[in-house]
Amino acid sequence: MADSLSSSVASLRTSLQLLESSIDILDSGVNDFPRLSKVLQTTRHFELLPEPTLQEAQQSLLDEITPSIAHLLSITTNHVERLARREDSLRAKCQLQEGRLSDKRQLPSANTTTTQKTLGAATRGSDAGAKAAQLRRLVQKKERLKYAVDRLELQSKQKERELRKSMAAQ
Repeated sequence: MADSLSSSVASLRTSLQLLESSIDILDSGVNDFPRLSKVLQTTRHFELLPEPTLQEAQQSLLDEITPSIAHLLSITTNHVERLARREDSLRAKCQLQEGRLSDKRQLPSANTTTTQKTLGAATRGSDAGAKAAQLRRLVQKKERLKYAVDRLELQSKQKERELRKSMAAQ
């Protein structure tokens, strides 16, 4: 009986050693489990979307941006046209002023010779002083009228530009 007991004890010890060895193996395998779960975990760095979803997103962006772009383009076009009209009006004004300056430079010499001839003829007559004064008044009136005509032409051009501007805005 002692023999049978000792063989049972030996068998039990062998089973315990086998069990301890299995526990050690499982422990070493399970001990590394948190690292393995992290390594094996799938991480999406880029999300894949189907092509129709991308096309819908692109179309919605296009629908959202297109009116704004069209509005900005119309504003810039109007501004460029306004600046072009302003440039034209400034050039016309410059030409008018240059014309006035050249007329003023030419008029005194031409008017003095005409005035001198007329004054010479007027001095030959009986009322030389009165005719000379009347001639000066007429020359001054002529210059005032010429200036008024130039001013009215400039106003007419300005109104034409404003009319074109209002027609373009409509």
